[in-house]
Amino acid sequence: MSSVRPKLKPETPKSITAWETPTGRTVWMDADGNWTPDASRIAVFTGDDAETRLANAIRQEAAVTDPYFMEVTETGAVAGRETLRETIRVNGPTVAYGETV
Repeated sequence: MSSVRPKLKPETPKSITAWETPTGRTVWMDADGNWTPDASRIAVFTGDDAETRLANAIRQEAAVTDPYFMEVTETGAVAGRETLRETIRVNGPTVAYGETV
C-alpha cells in the first residue's frame, strides 16, 4: 500500500518513513536500511539510491506499511511541503497518550 505524495526531485535530500506494521509506530529507514523509531537515526538519500531504497521498503509490507519519501535537509532535519505533518511524526503526538478531552 502506498499513498500519493508530491514527487521530489532526484537531487532533493529525502528520508524514508513508514508505520511499523505490527505496532503502528512511526519508523524511519537508517543508513543500514533497517527501520528505527529513533528519529535521530534518520538517513538521508538522493538520486537512484533513494529510489532503490524506497522500492525495497515497499516490498517489506510485513514489517512496514505505506513507506514514502519525506523531504529533509542534508543533515536529516524535516523540511519541505509537509513540514508540520512530518515534524509531528518526528517529535511525537501533540497530546499525551491516554489524555481525555
